[in-house]
Amino acid sequence: MRIVIAVGGNALLHRGERADAATQQRNIAVAAEQLAWVAERHQLLIVHGNGPQVGLLAEESEHDPTLERGYPLDTLVAETQGMIGYWLAQSIGRRLPDTPVGALITQVVVSAADPAFDRPDKPIGPYYPAEEAKRLADERGWEFTEEELGMRRVVPSPRPIRVVELPIIRRLLDDGCVVIAGGGGGAPVTADRTGVEGVVDKDLVTALLAEQVGADSMVVLTDVPYVYADYGTPRERPLALASPDELDAMSFAAGSMRPKIEAACAFTRATGRPASIGSLTELAAVIAGTRGTHIREGGAIGPR
Repeated sequence: MRIVIAVGGNALLHRGERADAATQQRNIAVAAEQLAWVAERHQLLIVHGNGPQVGLLAEESEHDPTLERGYPLDTLVAETQGMIGYWLAQSIGRRLPDTPVGALITQVVVSAADPAFDRPDKPIGPYYPAEEAKRLADERGWEFTEEELGMRRVVPSPRPIRVVELPIIRRLLDDGCVVIAGGGGGAPVTADRTGVEGVVDKDLVTALLAEQVGADSMVVLTDVPYVYADYGTPRERPLALASPDELDAMSFAAGSMRPKIEAACAFTRATGRPASIGSLTELAAVIAGTRGTHIREGGAIGPR
C-alpha cells in the first residue's frame, strides 16, 4: 500500500519541554521507530508539523540585534523543513540502512487574496504570559490567542492550492524511497513562487498530497488514541468509525482536532479511500484498524 502519514509538531517537541536539539532528536527517534515499521511494509510519504519549531525560530530572528528585521515566515518554514527532515531521515535511515530516505524542501502555492491573511488564527511558537504578549503585540504588531497554558502568537494560514514539488515526490515514491515532504505545511508561495508571510496547515497539505500521489490510506497522528465525541463532557466517548458527513455534524476544537478531521474527511471524500486519526505510539494498530478513529464513506458512527 501507499500510505501518507502526518506527524504533528508536538510529537517532536512535547508541551512544556525545552526546545533543545537533543530533546527533539530523542522524540524523533521514538517516532522514527514507528515510521520505519511502516516503511518496511508499505510505500511511505511523511508530512511533519513544525508549530513549536517555527515559532521559536521566529522569536529568535526577531530578537537578533544584527538583523534589520526578522526573517519572513516562509523562509523559516523552509528552515524547519531542513532541520526536522534531516533528523527524521537520519533516524529512519539508521533503522532501514538499505532503504533510501529523502527529505524535500517543499513549496505550497496559496492565493495572495486568501481571506486568511486578514484573519490570523494559526498558533505558532511558545506560550507567553499575558503581559509579555501585550508588549509584543504593541511592539511588533503580533496577534495572540489565549490557550490553556498562556498566550500564543497567531499568524495567517491560507489554504493550500497545489504542491510545487509534486512531480518529484511522485517519482521518489515510485522509485521506492521513503519521502519526507510538505513539512510544516510547506513554505507558502504565490503562483509566481514569491514567499508570503504565513503558515499552511500541515494536515490540509497532507490530504492534498495523499490525494495527488494516489495514496491508499491517509493517517493523521496525534497525542490521543481516538477522536472523541462530546470531548471534555460527561458524555465523552471515543469513536472507532465514522463517515465524513457524520463528523461534519459534530463539534470539535478549532485549534486542535478540527483541522485533522477536516483534512481526513477531505481525503476520503475526494478518493473514497479511508483515513485514520490516532496515536503515534499505536501506529501499527491504527494501520491495522484495531485502534484509532477510522473515517470511511457511509460508515456507521460508533464508539470503541
